[in-house]
Amino acid sequence: MTTSDVTDPSQQPITGRLPLGPAEFAQFVDHTLLKPEATRAEVAALVTEAARLGAYAVCVSPSQLPLEVPLRADGSKAVKIATVVGFPSGAHKSSVKAAEAAQAVVDGADEIDMVVNLSAVKERRFADVLSDIAAVRLAAPHPTVLKVIVESAALSDHELIETCRAAAEAGADFVKTSTGYHSAGGASMRAVGIMSGTVGGRLGVKASGGIRTGAAAMEMITAGATRLGLSGTASVIADLEADTGAE
Repeated sequence: MTTSDVTDPSQQPITGRLPLGPAEFAQFVDHTLLKPEATRAEVAALVTEAARLGAYAVCVSPSQLPLEVPLRADGSKAVKIATVVGFPSGAHKSSVKAAEAAQAVVDGADEIDMVVNLSAVKERRFADVLSDIAAVRLAAPHPTVLKVIVESAALSDHELIETCRAAAEAGADFVKTSTGYHSAGGASMRAVGIMSGTVGGRLGVKASGGIRTGAAAMEMITAGATRLGLSGTASVIADLEADTGAE
């Protein structure tokens, strides 16, 4: 399989064909750098590393766009460009999130990772959660991929399920566990399992936040993740290569 043969991982069911090889695994990764102090040089290095590793996408702050990315022989991007909206709190007005998303698309983003309004989730105003997501979907229509960050570690099972249902109804393409910045924590197998069980094959599930080893990454995939957000992609792949070599 060549990199150019790979389609969106959300369309690639992986249940029943684990373990993944390192090259195949890399195509499920958003190689991520979202620290506020990240420099343009660091972001450029991230893009270069993502292309070298065969990652599916890079995920960076919107102020870093537009990005120069390597091209394949057919003229397509070697890596997709993802950015964040309403990050990291989700407490922005829907109109602000929508404007941020629209600008990101103009600046070359292929994918938008937006944070839900957690206050609305906690107050169980799921109609408002839906309308917030729908506003961003309208501002960034297909083929832009929309991922909805739900901060799963901060939610009850009921809140998590209803938020995932709202994301699906609003037209999102993925639900995503975490920003990696919430004090409640990051991704867990339990949350990924609930999310996968709720959205079925309708949406992808992105696990992010605190995934630092090959074993942890494969646990998330086993639980139902179809995309992973990793900042330490190279070390995770090295773990997988070590495990493969030990077999």
